[in-house]
Amino acid sequence: MKFWNREAETMSRDQYADVQLKGLQKSLRRVWMSEWSRKLLQSRGFCSPEDVKSLDDLKRIPFLTKDDFRDAYPLQMSTVPRKELLEFHQSSGSTGTPVVMAYTKNDLNQWADCMARCFTMAGLEAGDAFQIMPTFGLFNGGFGCYHGCRKAGLFCVPASSGNTVRQIKLMRDFGVKGFCSVVSYVPRIIEMLDAEESGDHDIPSLRVGIFGSETFSDELRQRIEKRLHIECFDIYGMTETGGIGTSGQDCKFHCGLHQWDDQYITEIVDPVTGQPVPDGQYGEVVITSLTREAMPIIRYRTHDISRIVSREKCECGRTSLRIDRITGRTDDMLIVKGVNFYPRQVEQALMEIPGVKDEFQIILEERNGMTDVTVNVETEPGVTGHTVAKHLKERLGFLPKGEVFPIGALPRNEGKAKRVIHRKLDESHA
Repeated sequence: MKFWNREAETMSRDQYADVQLKGLQKSLRRVWMSEWSRKLLQSRGFCSPEDVKSLDDLKRIPFLTKDDFRDAYPLQMSTVPRKELLEFHQSSGSTGTPVVMAYTKNDLNQWADCMARCFTMAGLEAGDAFQIMPTFGLFNGGFGCYHGCRKAGLFCVPASSGNTVRQIKLMRDFGVKGFCSVVSYVPRIIEMLDAEESGDHDIPSLRVGIFGSETFSDELRQRIEKRLHIECFDIYGMTETGGIGTSGQDCKFHCGLHQWDDQYITEIVDPVTGQPVPDGQYGEVVITSLTREAMPIIRYRTHDISRIVSREKCECGRTSLRIDRITGRTDDMLIVKGVNFYPRQVEQALMEIPGVKDEFQIILEERNGMTDVTVNVETEPGVTGHTVAKHLKERLGFLPKGEVFPIGALPRNEGKAKRVIHRKLDESHA
């Protein structure tokens, strides 16, 4: 088994604890240098970084939230002079003021190192061709892959997003071994391959697919692996932690997302009370950075739902904490007729129905305080809406409407798929 940084990835739990305490104390002192952040922590009852003497003191530190990032827009959380900042990325900002993450030279190197660990864990080696399909721009995906490719010595194919015909041609022409994209874009690649008149229908050199930014079911993973003859990896990271890959990835044994314990502290807390939950219990992921300079985060509430899978050594040889793949977000949980569920659970149920394809939509129509659910899905001929609805009722506990469409009928997106559509109807639509 190969490692990018064997020493950092195979420490004992005691060694990780020592590194994390020192990193936490250093990050707190750095955060204290930002007047904005210092006042925020003080307003929430935290007196001084000197109060943190052990990792047990972590729970005494207030949480940081996405709203805090927005309030600090653009750079009030920065702890370094403006001249030391070399780059920044930000969230889409589609729901308000965007979240900004700025980088010093050391921050960019830390990000690249995390990505190199991910690439190596997926079986990529120096010289392998790697195609980058996330957009290059303010979104962190494209540049994060690029920085990682440079660090790991991969042959970078910076395709960016869209133009599926060109994506396929580049993969074939340059013998691409691995690629990164949002998982909802892969069915579009498969559709184009299936429709080729040349009869090729495959990309012989392809071995690795790395997918981030969206949750996806094991059933969809298996479909993609079987059709493209690749191994799929789930990469984790977000703007606030420093970008794609900074929060880890699964290894070839696919038994949880390895966290970079020398770079971050990962907690799982009760979304309501904020208190830590026992290992194995689902809760909200909270992350603290240990080595970042420009904008370190302390106890950032990600809204992602996961659980601690293991603190023991993995079969791959890594000793870092492993959390489950993200099942959803606290802010995308849907409540219909008294039943709580996540879009990923709908996907998982749909993938179990023979003849159902990968594209689907969840339509929520609210009328006079009541919510009706329709699941639109593309299927092969012979699959009925009744079949879809019946299976979803068995899996989810309530009966939605099922509407089936021919393959290619539902809209496609080059970025993240829009799986949930909310509609508010008045009585005139009844």
